[in-house]
Amino acid sequence: MAAYDCDVLVIGAGIVGLSTAHAITRAAPGTRVVVLEKESGPARHQTGRNSGVIHSGIYYPPGSLKARFALQGSAEMVKFCTEHDIPHEVTGKLIVATDRSELPRLHGLIQRGREHGLPVRELGPAQIAEYEPEVRGLAAIHVGTTGICDFTAVARQYARLAQDAGARIVHDAEVTTIGRRPGRVAVRTADGTVHRARALVNCAGLHCDRIARLAGDAPGMRIVPFRGEYFTLTPERASLVRGLVYPVPDPAFPFLGVHLTRGIDGAVHIGPNAVPALAREGYDWRTVHPAELAGTLAYPGSWRIARRHWRYGAGELHRSLSRRAFADAVRRLLPAAREEDLVPAPAGVRAQAVLPDGTLVDDFLIADSPGMIHVLNAPSPAATASLPIGREVARRVLGILGPGRA
Repeated sequence: MAAYDCDVLVIGAGIVGLSTAHAITRAAPGTRVVVLEKESGPARHQTGRNSGVIHSGIYYPPGSLKARFALQGSAEMVKFCTEHDIPHEVTGKLIVATDRSELPRLHGLIQRGREHGLPVRELGPAQIAEYEPEVRGLAAIHVGTTGICDFTAVARQYARLAQDAGARIVHDAEVTTIGRRPGRVAVRTADGTVHRARALVNCAGLHCDRIARLAGDAPGMRIVPFRGEYFTLTPERASLVRGLVYPVPDPAFPFLGVHLTRGIDGAVHIGPNAVPALAREGYDWRTVHPAELAGTLAYPGSWRIARRHWRYGAGELHRSLSRRAFADAVRRLLPAAREEDLVPAPAGVRAQAVLPDGTLVDDFLIADSPGMIHVLNAPSPAATASLPIGREVARRVLGILGPGRA
């Protein structure tokens, strides 16, 4: 029996795992890559359950991985979609201040956008109406490089390119055991199959910390799942929104607030409202996994988040339980929106890394371990930045393999 079934095992066929497989096969042709995915198809969780926005990078501090990779990734994503005939559009977006207290933060974003070299334009109320006649605000900025696309289609294209280059993608392959020795990793899946490799990449998203611990590593963080709840405008009211409209984000919390997004399908998505999920894949209040919930509640960081952000969280919870309260929040940006205009839409769950002291990890987090690379925090804008993230992870894992990798 061969000592290795492949050179690199990638756990997770979301957009980051598939981009990594694609990047490895491009950077080192002949490297044997196997992707293990517990679902029956790719992109079933964070990748396939977001608003489809190609982010410009304006929110992220200069020098951060998010800034660097989003700035690169947004341009590369548009190019990739064009080359592979994937539906997309560069729409631009508005970031709108509706209260005077938000104006200093809006001006800070203008400065940051200019530092990043982004095309940003300051707008007054009359100019806001030129872009979005139904949106009201005291001031806004227009960011020209934001767009929309179908990230599930992007992920499937990464998979096709990786497979064309020799990679193998195995679905219905939930990882249950990981063993490691110097220069060797062995992974057992739920059906009893064992895969032996020279290196492992953990792109398990909502389960990445659990996979790291399964491999014997202490990730130093825990995924605390937050559900993002969305509505769509009814078709007859979708004309209220032309493009993408965002509030000024609260820097104390890593979520962008309830925003308005006309997607590639023409539907207008409104959200997300962010609430704690009762399971890692808890897409509604009825989905509860007691063991996962117990793990979240036993984690000190969860209680420290709650103490630090309880006012913010109470508002999110109220909007989750009351469509009227959600509609009131929407009307801050879109006064014409009515409660009856909102139709519930599929929710997503954000895999948010939290440190033991309750700090919400704000940047991408990629950790090296002997024979392994763990992607431990890759929420939005990871889909936008998936090409540069994939290249970075590929560079690190190929460094583990060394010159005789193929």
